[in-house]
Amino acid sequence: MAILFIFLLGIGNFAMHKAVLESGHPLLGQMPWFVHMLGGRVSMATEFLILLAALLLVANGHPGWGIAYFLYSGINGIAAWLIITRRV
Repeated sequence: MAILFIFLLGIGNFAMHKAVLESGHPLLGQMPWFVHMLGGRVSMATEFLILLAALLLVANGHPGWGIAYFLYSGINGIAAWLIITRRV
């Protein structure tokens, strides 16, 4: 059940990440060059690797990483909301 929950959080993280990349926020212009490399695909690949690591760790009996990914997703959600609504 925890793996499914982490997977669903991962889908949400990908959606938030894509929304931020497409927002056109001026803050994105200040990011390092590798964030913009290949149209943001490198940062999406990094997001995938984080999700994959969390899934593998939880599947192998480390439930604390599920909690860590939940917190990571919450922080991502707050940051995405701040960027998309232009509060930053």
